[in-house]
Amino acid sequence: MNSAVDVLVIGTGIHGAGVAQAAAAGGYSVRVLEQYSDPARGTSSRSSKLIHGGLRYLEGAHFSLVRESLRERALLLRNAPELVHLTPMHIPLYGHSQRGPLLIRAGLSLYAVLGGMSRENRFQQLPRDDWERLDGLETRGLRAVFRYFEAQTDDAALTRAVLYSAGELGAETLFNAELTAVELTPEGGIAHYQSGGRVQSLSFRALVNAAGPWASGVLEKINPAQSVPAVELVRGSHIVLPGALTAGAYYVESPRDRRAVFALPWDGHTLVGTTEALYQGDPGDVKAPQAEIDYLLETWQHYFKSVSQGPDVGILDDFAGLRVLPSSRGVLSARSRETGLVVDRRSQPRLLSVLGGKLTTYRSTSARVIQRLAGSLPDRSPRADTREIPLR
Repeated sequence: MNSAVDVLVIGTGIHGAGVAQAAAAGGYSVRVLEQYSDPARGTSSRSSKLIHGGLRYLEGAHFSLVRESLRERALLLRNAPELVHLTPMHIPLYGHSQRGPLLIRAGLSLYAVLGGMSRENRFQQLPRDDWERLDGLETRGLRAVFRYFEAQTDDAALTRAVLYSAGELGAETLFNAELTAVELTPEGGIAHYQSGGRVQSLSFRALVNAAGPWASGVLEKINPAQSVPAVELVRGSHIVLPGALTAGAYYVESPRDRRAVFALPWDGHTLVGTTEALYQGDPGDVKAPQAEIDYLLETWQHYFKSVSQGPDVGILDDFAGLRVLPSSRGVLSARSRETGLVVDRRSQPRLLSVLGGKLTTYRSTSARVIQRLAGSLPDRSPRADTREIPLR
């Protein structure tokens, strides 16, 4: 055995990076294992790039999740101004829209209240004279347009910044390190991993499985055997189109099934997403299927006819990420986005799996992880408060 740590983290997506930062800030010794050569190789580089409160979650009465998300968004806007910035978000309402102006106004009012009535949570209904400035948005049949604010980020860059912060606090990350087996002991456990062409071992007090779509595979490597929670992988596809949106982002409904779709300014181009479809297979092989690419392009062309026609229109890129959602019947978009924290035992857990979760709330989720593991860890002197750490 070559070393021992308080907290061993599997995965360098946003939650793995966040847990490493939270653990190191708490004064614990931390090691992170990543199977790839760099961080954020999974969903944390394939999201819709939004740091948002989740306006549509209000319909499911997930008020605490929205409040938490808006609070975390405010922290990121303060602590990571170079990585997270506000973007105007527009909700156009047509005669065929599922929701009318009164419902949207009520939802945005509640959104503002949950966000503490701060400046970044204010909204307005745009006068008709402003409609022509909305990036060529289709105005035939348009009844109203609401503008509020969400925040955008480069998800991979944010993940790297959090992981770098964890490193500054003392966490060590090993890349190209693939977990092969874990043996749980009364006091913690021993992890075996392959790195540099040989198998190495590491003892730990607590293991955090933050492998995202690979989390179930990690659980299968643990002895004694762990029950694998009933979760499913849900693919979300995106396309990148030429031309930059200048007025901000758009929250529209697919003309095919009325699902919510975003059109966002991204790196000088336009990002359109996302879809929701069950995925089975290797998480490393996920790709945007042609049917979902066509679905997103159809939605874009429906609302932006004047700028989406002609020989110069083409798809610059496409990508897909995977969400981890609880297994259940019914519409995928209606399933809970609450993060699951699953432990191997109620008292002094040795293993905690982070299942699901939102990019926006990674910090508060990570703080809850360390709080849940506190009884399994030795007393240490905290080094920092993650609510106050600048990210660059």
